[in-house]
Amino acid sequence: MTRLVLASASPRRLALLAQIGVTPDDVISTDIDETPLEGETPRLLALRLARSKAEAARAEDALVLAADTVVAVGRRVLPKAETEAEARACLALLSGRSHRVYTGVALRSAGFQPANRSRQDADGPKIATRLVETRVAFKRLTAEEIDSYIASDEWRGKAGGYAVQGLAARYIISIIGSYSSVVGLPLYETALLLEGAR
Repeated sequence: MTRLVLASASPRRLALLAQIGVTPDDVISTDIDETPLEGETPRLLALRLARSKAEAARAEDALVLAADTVVAVGRRVLPKAETEAEARACLALLSGRSHRVYTGVALRSAGFQPANRSRQDADGPKIATRLVETRVAFKRLTAEEIDSYIASDEWRGKAGGYAVQGLAARYIISIIGSYSSVVGLPLYETALLLEGAR
């Protein structure tokens, strides 16, 4: 069996894979610049970052699975909130409206070497990708609800300043699309990629 490496330090993605009976042989965190390019749409950003993470993971003779989740209101990409001010700004923007969550998934073939990419690409694609779009609607949040969520510290490091699988679930009116994608990894599409590569 080919080894599988998860190019993410996210415990949520690891737990989601376990939910469908997949346990990576190794977990490698990648450090890439996640700044959107000028004019780049949220959907293209999610795909590019997932692919870049798959390429950046240093793992030979292994399948490498990577993903990136982008929360957007229109063409505006919300940050992975690191400060209280960022989290409050995200929640204020999401309050009382719908937004979209894009998760890009990339699966790199075993033996892929970025230095030899041009030669290998001639033999066919070595990184397969999928993009999943989900629509999420938030209730109108009161100042007290925002304060309470900020106090939980659950928002820290989360795209859009919230975690759908946590306390923020009480504020979500509807989800149209993949719940697991909003958490961080669309399981149906990920399973298809893995099945196609084995």
